[in-house]
Amino acid sequence: MAAKDRVRAAVVGTGGIARSHLAAFRAHGDQVDVVAAVDVDAARLREFCADAGTATPYDDLEHMLRERRPDLVAICTPPSLHADQVVTVLRHGAWAWCEKPPCLSLAEYDRIVAAERAGGPYAAIVFQHRFGSAAEHLRTLLRTGELGRPLVAHCQTTWYRDDAYYAVPWRGRWETEGGGPTMGHGIHQMDLMLHLLGDWVEVRAMVGRLVHDVATEDVSTALVRFASGAMATVVNSVLSADQVSRIRLDCTDATVELTHLYGYRNEDWVYTPAPHVTDERRVSRWRSPAEDVASSHAAQLRGLLAALREGARPACSGPDGRRVLELVAALYKSALTGLPVRAGEIGAEDPFYAAMHGGMAGAQPGARPGTPGEPLGTGAAAAGGRVPAGGNGASIDGAHGE
Repeated sequence: MAAKDRVRAAVVGTGGIARSHLAAFRAHGDQVDVVAAVDVDAARLREFCADAGTATPYDDLEHMLRERRPDLVAICTPPSLHADQVVTVLRHGAWAWCEKPPCLSLAEYDRIVAAERAGGPYAAIVFQHRFGSAAEHLRTLLRTGELGRPLVAHCQTTWYRDDAYYAVPWRGRWETEGGGPTMGHGIHQMDLMLHLLGDWVEVRAMVGRLVHDVATEDVSTALVRFASGAMATVVNSVLSADQVSRIRLDCTDATVELTHLYGYRNEDWVYTPAPHVTDERRVSRWRSPAEDVASSHAAQLRGLLAALREGARPACSGPDGRRVLELVAALYKSALTGLPVRAGEIGAEDPFYAAMHGGMAGAQPGARPGTPGEPLGTGAAAAGGRVPAGGNGASIDGAHGE
């Protein structure tokens, strides 16, 4: 694509998150025109197009792709629609920018990648927390060894969602959301953790359904070991009245902590030098990113537009976008089987490749939601029995399910 050409963008799904995409496109209005929007809700679609100003409304994705021929399509629909819609977009020669979770399984993700072509089109996932200036600055410090060796990390997404939130029919169901807060909420902080610390090698996890009348979990915890030897704890919850998103890294020379909710600026990161670090100029460099760019869709879009013009694979696509989805699948497999899971273990023949619940009894589509307060099961539960105290400490009647 020529550098002087304007990018023709479209938005599929015009609910709340689509406004973040519209704001991002406007932030790059010197390069982007929003030419179309697609939704089956006519009233919502009309309102969105009126706000966008230049978008033609459509109720059919393929019709829009044939008629408007966009260069870039933002996918803002419920998760169960993502894979088919992204593949359709790619087959029409447009790039896709898909909201999280990218799809329902590793199998669906690999189907998306298989529809890409060398030089584009490509499908990128919205993982906007990577792209704030503070995260980029910290990643540079870690890669150059400026903070010493990473040792211990904590990754926390503890939010609050009430019954009204789960009244939306596709939420809290494996077949339409792909999982609970691990998949739909914590995936952002987990992706940022991997972006900073690199490849993970092993996970041990627990999941529970403690409050909500849903089929998936409403809380999960995990222990993760990285290729570097660093170890991390991960907590994902929709039960937490005091809502926070947090990343903490303890390195040999410093502790770095990010505390925010849905997005951050430089001021949300705190660097604490280890007692033996007395060079104030060095510490000042840690605390002084070259710019102050908030984490946002607009920040990620900058790089995506550059990749589109160059015909280069963008960040958060291909293997780079798959890494966190594999961690999510491994977390569920560990929690539901009671066993540690290693990176690369979930291949095409593994039941957790095709579905995050791995076909475990009661976690499959159509199973009735379990009783709130009931922990989710492990391997014996999948056979319909009860798990004795032990393997993850869980006990569940297999008939009650996930």
